[in-house]
Amino acid sequence: MRWSLIVPVKHLGLAKSRLARAAGDLREDLALAIACDTVAAARACPSVGTVFVVTDDARANVALAALGAVVVSGEPEGGLNPALEHGARAARAHRPEIGLCALSADLPALRTAELERVLAIAADHERSFLADTPRVGTTLLAAAPGRPFAPAFEGASRSRHLDGGARELSPPDVESVRRDVDTPDDLTAAAMLGLGPRTRALAGRVVPLAPERAL
Repeated sequence: MRWSLIVPVKHLGLAKSRLARAAGDLREDLALAIACDTVAAARACPSVGTVFVVTDDARANVALAALGAVVVSGEPEGGLNPALEHGARAARAHRPEIGLCALSADLPALRTAELERVLAIAADHERSFLADTPRVGTTLLAAAPGRPFAPAFEGASRSRHLDGGARELSPPDVESVRRDVDTPDDLTAAAMLGLGPRTRALAGRVVPLAPERAL
């Protein structure tokens, strides 16, 4: 199975609001660094055909396009799920014969091999998802070619994806794909897994970091 990945990136002025107190003037830079490390790791997956980034932020557009992502502009009103549907239409118009996968842009410790492992298991299901570390939200939603995408992210999205008929994936040793970052505590936990280089360069100025595992 090959995949088109859809990564939604908020306007940087609105991103990572729960990191604002810790990050201060670095908040937008940190949000962009996290998105860039996520996209760079995803682009390296052998089964990923194209990464589509849905954003109307000019700075994010330039940085993520430079990493090889296809930027889908014209982000609709209504939040994350309409943005993902907008990206899915662009992805299916580009390559309708491959699967669709929504991926959180907030995975600064993402390891290519772990994402590849999740995608390989997702290929056995029509629709599937991976819960986040607290098992409340969702970091990844996959749909086979021609199958409904139906993203239901934000808040307690794990239960909504289950109720919508998606299969929950439970592979071992994929914590970097589950560990999204919204708060300083999340960032500290991600650092223990090993941050991507762009996030690592800023994170020590936001929260104290212990030595991390090498990527």
